Amino acid sequence: MKISFFGGARSVTGANYLLEHDGLIMLVDCGLFQGSPEAEHLNYENFPYTASEIDFVFVTHSHADHTGRLPKLYKEGFRGKLLSTEPTLDLIRKALPDNLSLLKDEAKYHGHAALFDSSDITNILNLSQGLKYGNAFNCGRGITVTFHDAGHVLGSAIVEIRWDGKRIYFSGDLGNPPTPLLPEPFFPDDADYIVIESAYGSRIHENKSERSQLLIQTIINTINRGGTLMIPAFALERTQELLYELNNLINEKKIPPVPIYMDSPLAISLTEVYHKYGGYFNKTAKYILKSDDDIFNFPGLRITKSSEESKEINEVIGPKVIIAGSGMSNGGRIQHHEKRYLPDPNSTILFIGYQSEGTPGRKILDGQRTVRILGEIIPVRCDVVAIGGYSAHADQELLLKWVAKCNEAGKLKTVFIVQGELESAEALAARIKNDLNIDSIIPSLGQEIEL
Repeated sequence: MKISFFGGARSVTGANYLLEHDGLIMLVDCGLFQGSPEAEHLNYENFPYTASEIDFVFVTHSHADHTGRLPKLYKEGFRGKLLSTEPTLDLIRKALPDNLSLLKDEAKYHGHAALFDSSDITNILNLSQGLKYGNAFNCGRGITVTFHDAGHVLGSAIVEIRWDGKRIYFSGDLGNPPTPLLPEPFFPDDADYIVIESAYGSRIHENKSERSQLLIQTIINTINRGGTLMIPAFALERTQELLYELNNLINEKKIPPVPIYMDSPLAISLTEVYHKYGGYFNKTAKYILKSDDDIFNFPGLRITKSSEESKEINEVIGPKVIIAGSGMSNGGRIQHHEKRYLPDPNSTILFIGYQSEGTPGRKILDGQRTVRILGEIIPVRCDVVAIGGYSAHADQELLLKWVAKCNEAGKLKTVFIVQGELESAEALAARIKNDLNIDSIIPSLGQEIEL
C-alpha cells in the first residue's frame, strides 16, 4: 500500500490522502484549502492525480476542509463510488451549495471561474452510498473499509482500511468529549498505521465544566454594558451545541432574558438534519429528546432566514446575542455584524472554534486592532473573548491517549501527523516520542510513502 499526502500536510485544511494497492486507487477526503490567499490558491490547481482513475472516495465528515473539492473531483473525471455515513451525506447535500455560493463570490472578486458548478454537486452525490458505523464494506482486491464514530460532528467517522492482514486508521477530526450531543470517539486497539489530526496538538483545552460559566459571564458582562455579543459559529455542530447549551441556561434561569438571533441560513438548514438523526446522539441527548423537548429551540430565540430579517437585527436597540457564520469570520452574515459592532467598546466578539492562520477571526483573536471586513478596514474596540472548551477537536492529551490505545496490540509501525500547523504537529510528535517512544512522520505536501 502506498499513501500520498496531497492536503492536510503541515496545514489544518485541504485534507486529501491517496491510497494505492494492487491496482485499486482510493482517496480519503477531498477538502478545501482555507485561510490565507496562498492556501486558497491551491484549490484552483489541478489535482496531482488522475481523477478518473480513482475507484473510491471515503469521506470522514462534512466540513468543507474535508469535502469542499468533491464536486471539482467529479468535474475532473471521477466516476467511482463515494462512501460516507448517512448523516454526512445529508449534511453535504446542504453544505456544498452554500460552499459554492461563497466560492462564486470569491471567484467574482478575483476575476476567475468558480471551482465547480451546481451540476457537479448533484453528480458527485449521485455516486454516493451511506454506511452505518461498524459495517465493513468490501472494496475488492482484499481491501475493506469500516467507519467508526469520531465524535466530532454528526456522522463524523474514523476510517479503518484493512488489507493483507494490516490496518490503517484515519482519525479524520477527533471529537472533544464529553459533548452535549455526541458519543465519545472510537478508540482502536489494533493499528499498524495511523493518520492523526493535530489541530490542537500543542494545546490543552480548558475544563469542560468551566465553559458554561465563561459563557454565562460573557453574556452577562455584555448585557450589563448594553452591548451586542457576536458569536461567529460554524453552522455544523458548534451552532447546535451552543443552542443546546443556551436552552439549558435559559431553562435554569442562569442568564437574563435577552434576544438571541440565529442568523445563519445554513445552520438553520443543518439543524433540520440533526432532528432527523437523533439516533446518533449520546444517551443524555437521546433521553432529553424523548421528553419531546426541542433541544435546539427556546424562548427568546429568533431565527432570521432572509437577508432582510438579518439586516433588521442591527435596528434592534439594546443588548442582544447574534450567532452567525462563518466560524472564522471569513464569509457569511457575521461579517456584516462585525462591521457594525467590532468598533463598539460595549460589545463583545466571542470565539468558540478554531481560527485558521490568515483568517479575520485569527487576526482578531491574535490582538490586531484593525481587520479587513468586506473590503473595509474596521477598528477592533470591542472585547475579544475565546472559550476553548467548545472546541470540537481533541486536545494534545486526548490525541496522545488515542495513539496509545491504537498501539495496545503492540504493532503500531508509523504515526502520520496531519491537519495541524507545523508547530502543533511537532509538539504532538514530541509528546508521542517522549511518552510512548513511538516515532512519527509529519508529511510534507505531495510526499509519497510505501507502507
